[in-house]
Amino acid sequence: MTTPPVNSRAAAAATEAVSELAPEAFGRVLVLGGGYTGSRFATVLARHGIATSVSHRQPREPDPDLDPEATGGVTAPHPLRFDPANGILPSARELAGVTHVLVTIPPDGSGLDPVLDQLGDQLAAMPLQWLGYLSTTGVYGDTGGAWVDETAATVPGLERSRARLACERAWRSRGLPLQVFRLPAIYGPGRTPFNDLRQGRARLIHKHGQVFCRIHVDDIVGALLHNLALPAATRPETLILADEYPCPSSETLGYAAHLLGCKLPGLQEYDQIAATMSPMARSFWSENRRVSSALLRQGLGYRLRYPSFREGYRASLNPTA
Repeated sequence: MTTPPVNSRAAAAATEAVSELAPEAFGRVLVLGGGYTGSRFATVLARHGIATSVSHRQPREPDPDLDPEATGGVTAPHPLRFDPANGILPSARELAGVTHVLVTIPPDGSGLDPVLDQLGDQLAAMPLQWLGYLSTTGVYGDTGGAWVDETAATVPGLERSRARLACERAWRSRGLPLQVFRLPAIYGPGRTPFNDLRQGRARLIHKHGQVFCRIHVDDIVGALLHNLALPAATRPETLILADEYPCPSSETLGYAAHLLGCKLPGLQEYDQIAATMSPMARSFWSENRRVSSALLRQGLGYRLRYPSFREGYRASLNPTA
């Protein structure tokens, strides 16, 4: 999967956050899961001189765009193989010197965490200073649109959310320096409604009272860096990362159409079309909640780069500006 391009505003924000970190305080950062978010996080760290490895299921070569000879010394994250389904694990040499770990890999088909299952004992024996685990706000279940924060009860209704909560608890039981980050829908360059609108695949769906929460990928990276810059004792064990504006999907699609200058598709009532949707799509519409990131913003002092989808969509239209 391609790392989303870095825009100037996000790059400046990342530089500000990384500048608060001392590269010499790190051994090596290991990012397990080189997908959309993991690759972004690893790339930002590597570009600022922090030794970083990122895992992929398939063999990868270093990013040629980050060849040190062509970029004035800027290095790319070091790719390594992690394919637990086929028994391919990082070697002891590749894990040597790791002090910080970010886990972005979801539970497997049986609901188990493949990282904890295959690498848990090795990680527990290492001198880790921080282990971040990306989870989901789905663990709060359906609240009928009511707000939840980190103190709310976890009552997941969906099977995948129950698996996430079980993995959270399994990680907590290992006594590691763990921070669990609970995320709603992730968007950013390449993950917006723009292409669906351009290609006529977008659906304007209305369900009374339904809202969705989201977070821009650059704010995930920024929030992670912000937490790493905090004294370890002040990092919350659990933290919600989300923007400030839960809203209906019809509102986000309408704004995307406005930015593109294109027409919206006809409005469809959810109850009338639910039977035509995939089980996965229906599952997203089956829960309704508002998640608060007040602890991140007010308690820890992190300033969202994209407080709502409006700022994020505008930036995603011109990601290299």
